[in-house]
Amino acid sequence: METLFIYLAKSSGLIGMFYLAYFLLLRKETFFNSNRWFLLSGIITSVLLPMIVFTKIVWIDPSINSLDWSKIPVTTPITNTFEINWYFVFGIIYGTGVVIFMLKFAIDLYSLSKVLRGKAIHLQADFKLIDITENISPFSYFNYIVYNSSLYSDTELENIIEHEKVHSMQNHTADVLISRVFCIVFWFNPLMWFYKKAMIQNLEFIADNGAIKNLADKKAYQLTLLKITTHENCVAISNHFYQSLIKKRIVMLNKKQSNKRNSWKYAVVLPLLGAFIFLFQVKIVAQEKAATKQETEAKSEPIDLTKLKIEKDLTALSKGKEIYINGEKSSQEELDKLNPNEIEKIDIAKVNNKEAILITPKQLIKPVKITDKDIYIDGVKSTNEEFSKLDQKTIDKVDVDTFENTVRITTKTFNKSVDNNDVILPPTPPTPPTFNTKAPIAPKPPKVPKGDPIHGDKKAWKDFDYKMEEYDKKMEIFDKKMEEFDKQMEPFNAEMEVFDKKMKIFEQQMEEYQSKMNIK
Repeated sequence: METLFIYLAKSSGLIGMFYLAYFLLLRKETFFNSNRWFLLSGIITSVLLPMIVFTKIVWIDPSINSLDWSKIPVTTPITNTFEINWYFVFGIIYGTGVVIFMLKFAIDLYSLSKVLRGKAIHLQADFKLIDITENISPFSYFNYIVYNSSLYSDTELENIIEHEKVHSMQNHTADVLISRVFCIVFWFNPLMWFYKKAMIQNLEFIADNGAIKNLADKKAYQLTLLKITTHENCVAISNHFYQSLIKKRIVMLNKKQSNKRNSWKYAVVLPLLGAFIFLFQVKIVAQEKAATKQETEAKSEPIDLTKLKIEKDLTALSKGKEIYINGEKSSQEELDKLNPNEIEKIDIAKVNNKEAILITPKQLIKPVKITDKDIYIDGVKSTNEEFSKLDQKTIDKVDVDTFENTVRITTKTFNKSVDNNDVILPPTPPTPPTFNTKAPIAPKPPKVPKGDPIHGDKKAWKDFDYKMEEYDKKMEIFDKKMEEFDKQMEPFNAEMEVFDKKMKIFEQQMEEYQSKMNIK
């Protein structure tokens, strides 16, 4: 369960990264087809990249005790109180959300099949045209194009079919289905819903841009867009001719083509992906270097410990030699503090062509002070003061890791608690940030009067012009609200970054917890 949550958190972060790159840099550009592939590659990358782990091997000196993080036990508070399994709770909530949105998806598929079932099909090249009687907004589903011809003039119908043909030829339905599936899996991530909206809106830009190339009257096409806004009924999992952001579509139809030099914006995501891989997808593995001949060349001169009973004998023996206690180069002062009765073995050897005395204590001797490494006592980060108060007799094991710059000390009391099957509680996962602010709702455009401005009801068209002016003002207010909403999203994104870092620490703590459970 933990692995699933970590995977979902990483994927959600990548989805947010691609969406923000699109929203901030690309949404106002006219590179519609490039934007389509950018958005598709974003959700595909968010699925695959968290599964790819790169291994980095770090070579360390063989004289240093390497630290295996996966095998380090961690002390946890021992209590008999009831503890909630938050993984299980979050798993139930997540699974419930997935089931609900899957049911909604199944209902939408059923509604679509009801519209297509039993209808007469008119073949036109590779397209299947279906003329229905229901008051439903025109749409396409793969190579099916559905419309109600009684609601439109011949010119309007031609505009609609050309638009839907672009959707069909470029398989836009696949994009819609993919975005729906991702909304089911990442239903908890608000940015995924914005991502889906951006994908569908960009598909409409593509269809508008493609249709206008095959039509003679650009103004008539825009009037058709306005007329279709009167039809509010639409099929969910299809490419609708009608979209609520009709103003943006008309703006994009009349916008000047973006300069090709702006294509550099697509490359902005590459360093971000590199940072993601470096921070979260690189596993560091420490391996010992092969010892050199000089380092391992010993003279096989064991010392008779029965003759070494007083400290001055040990001091005399080390005179003029380099001193190594348990593989660590040590000083004469540290040697003087060592009781001969605590020594397991003494050898005379050559280290890098220099005479040295190699001392192996019966148990690792506590250093006087550790100044350049982080100290962990029974898995808990400790201070030098706490370390100095530790009774030497209680130490069972010391692991030194130069690369991680840590010293980990395991006491006999700690190991005894493990052997006695005391209760071990898992670490508490960090709480994910919540985003409760709702996105502003776009105002609805006024309904288009029947006929046209020249031969139709002039009063109605005059009222329509007035309402359109009011609509434009509302849209300006809406755009400002959207800017404010985007600013409100910034703290949420920052909290998500902090949450990802906490999740990384939590993952390490869980590995240590699992190691302790294995010891039990």
